[in-house]
Amino acid sequence: MTSPTPVRVVLADDERMVRTALRAILSAEPDLEVVGEAATGAQAVSVVREQRPDVVLMDVRMPEIDGIRATEQILTGLDRPPRIVVLTTFENDSYVYDALRVGAAAFLLKRAEADALVSAVRLVARSDTLLFPAAVRALATEHATRTAPAWAARLTGRESEVLRHMATGLTNVEIARLMGVGPATVKTHVAQVLAKTGSRDRTQAVIAAYEAGFVHGS
Repeated sequence: MTSPTPVRVVLADDERMVRTALRAILSAEPDLEVVGEAATGAQAVSVVREQRPDVVLMDVRMPEIDGIRATEQILTGLDRPPRIVVLTTFENDSYVYDALRVGAAAFLLKRAEADALVSAVRLVARSDTLLFPAAVRALATEHATRTAPAWAARLTGRESEVLRHMATGLTNVEIARLMGVGPATVKTHVAQVLAKTGSRDRTQAVIAAYEAGFVHGS
């Protein structure tokens, strides 16, 4: 039986010790493979273009260009860009929010336990749920504009329902179960939500929904 292809990961952090620790944790997992490292934002862009990983762990504060600009360059410069998880010391860091706004899929605290790191990489690679929905909600509501979005009127009732479930961090399978439909139907609704909100992924769609007050934080 052929083993599944491992998730390819690039590590981008200006501290060698951090990269060494991350490599040790991820390399111990048979389904994860570290294929490159970068010490600056510019190096990160170059390594990602060369290695074409599935996931990038990106420090938000790096020399040359920061993780936000590096994230933006990676996501706009490749036809099939990787999923990017920004690394930060503080979850309310404004850099984190800016990175999510330009397309980072999620963020992870540098003090996270090893199992949380591994789970985050796997979850983001699968890309059918929102990582740390409560934290994303807090960041988005803090920057809320409450401006009625034009896209809201274009969503169908089912699409609106799916978006609200997405905001709570539910997977497609979990949403399907709640709505009494098949996962394939939910996947189609999610695709329409992303298209109509002009979002790259679930995280951007949820941020847009909270910012505009379409979904309300508790």
